[in-house]
Amino acid sequence: MTQAPRPEDQAKPATTPSTTPSPAVGSAKVPPTPPDSKAGGTLYGSPASSPPNDAGREGVPKKSPPEKAKRKRRVLPALLIALAALLALTGAGAAAQLTRDLPEATLTTSIDTTQRIPGETPDLPWPADGTAELMIEGLGRLGGSGEGPAEPIGSVAKVMTAYVILQEHPLSGNQEGPSLTVTAADVADYRSRIATNQSLVPVREGTKLTERDALEALMLPSANNVAHQLAIWDAGSESAFVAKMNAAADELGMSDTEYTDPSGFLPTTISTAADQVILGRAAVKNPVFAEIVELEQATIPVAGQISNYNDLLGEAGVFGIKTGSTDEAGGNLLFASRVKVGSRTLILVGAVFNQPGANTPEQLDNVNRVVRKLLTTVRKVVKEYELLAATPAGELETAWGATATVTPADPLKVIGWPGLEVPIKIKDTGSGDAVTAGEVVGTAEASGVRVQLRADATVAEPSLWWRLTRRI
Repeated sequence: MTQAPRPEDQAKPATTPSTTPSPAVGSAKVPPTPPDSKAGGTLYGSPASSPPNDAGREGVPKKSPPEKAKRKRRVLPALLIALAALLALTGAGAAAQLTRDLPEATLTTSIDTTQRIPGETPDLPWPADGTAELMIEGLGRLGGSGEGPAEPIGSVAKVMTAYVILQEHPLSGNQEGPSLTVTAADVADYRSRIATNQSLVPVREGTKLTERDALEALMLPSANNVAHQLAIWDAGSESAFVAKMNAAADELGMSDTEYTDPSGFLPTTISTAADQVILGRAAVKNPVFAEIVELEQATIPVAGQISNYNDLLGEAGVFGIKTGSTDEAGGNLLFASRVKVGSRTLILVGAVFNQPGANTPEQLDNVNRVVRKLLTTVRKVVKEYELLAATPAGELETAWGATATVTPADPLKVIGWPGLEVPIKIKDTGSGDAVTAGEVVGTAEASGVRVQLRADATVAEPSLWWRLTRRI
C-alpha cells in the first residue's frame, strides 16, 4: 500500500545548496556575520533588509537610510521656526508690557471732610423777649433764640406778597411792569381801613400804578390797601392770592407759617423768625426786590413821595427787608445786611420778632436796638480763620509701592466764626504716571476757597521687573 505523502512534506520546496563566490584577488573582504544574526539570514542595513522593529510586519513600507535622514532634516527647520516664533512672541509681549501706560498714583489724605473752626462758639446778645434768628449765606446758621410756636408777624407778611407777585410777574432792570388801574372798589377799601389806623397810601379812582409803583408802596410805607389791590390784580380775590402765598411757603419749606391775608394785619397770619429768614434769603436773591427794599424814598402817583419805615437802612450794611408791628405781633424786623470780611462781602439775613412796646414807634425802637447789638457782635466774630495749615496732610502712592508726601501749597483760610463746622472737599486732580517734586496732585476746597495739594518729592519710577510682571 502506497502511503500518501504528508502535507508538510508536500509544502517544502526543494532546496538548492547556496554557494558563495570566492572573492577576487585584491577585492575588499566581506565583513563577518554579526554574532546575533541567524544563520542563512540577511545582514541589517543591506538593501534587502528592514529595520528590526519593522521586520516581518505586513503593510509597513520599507525605508532606506537616505529617506529617514531627509525626514530628520525636515523636522529640524520646523522646530527652529517654532522656537523663533515663540521667541518673537515673547519679545513682543515684553515690549508691550514695557510700553504700557502706568496706572495713576492714588492720593490719600488725613484731612477730615468736616473741620471745626477752633475756639468757643460766640455768645451773641440775643433779645430777652421774643425770638431771633441769624443766617449767613454760604456759611450757615449763626444762631437763634426764643424758639417757640408761630406768632403774628404783622406787616412782615408783605414780603411774601411781593415775592409771589414777582414770581408771577417778573421784572428786570428798570422795568416798570404792567399797570394796575385803581377802581372804585379800591378807593372804598382804602377808606374802610382808615378808621383802624392801618398803614395806607391814598389812591384815586382811574389812577394807574405800575407794578413797580405798587411794590414800592407795599414795601416802603407798608400800604395795606395796596397789598389788597395787588392780590385782586393777580388772583382775582384775596382768598385765591392767600392760597398762592401758602403754596409758596410750603415750597420754600416754611413749615411753621400760615398766611390768612396779604398784608399781615390779621393776627391769624402767623410765622416764626426761622421761617421768615428762609423767605428773606429767597427774596433778596431777586435783584428788583433787593433794589426796592433798599430805597429810603420813592415817588408814586397820588401819594407823591413815600418813605421807608426801616430806620436801619444804610447802618451796619443793612439794605432791607421789612418792618412790621401790631398790638398782637409787637415789633418785628426781617433784615438783610452786607458783611464785608477782607475782599469778600457776605449776605446776612436775620429776624427779630415780637419785641415789646406800648406803640409802633416804641416797638420798632426796641427791635432796632437788638439788631444793632447783634450786627456789632457779628462783625467782631465773623472773620478769616485758618482751617488747614501748610503742613504734610497726605500721601501719594503708586501701584509699584513708591510714595511721596503731600502738603497744601498754602494754608486754607475760610471766613466763619469759632465753632462753625466747615465741609472740606478733597479732589484728586490725576497725577499721571510720573510725579515730580512740587507737582499739583489735588486740591482742598472749603467755603469757596481752594488750595493746591503738591507732592513734596519726585516719585520713583517702577523697576524693569515690575513692568514685565505687572498685571494691572
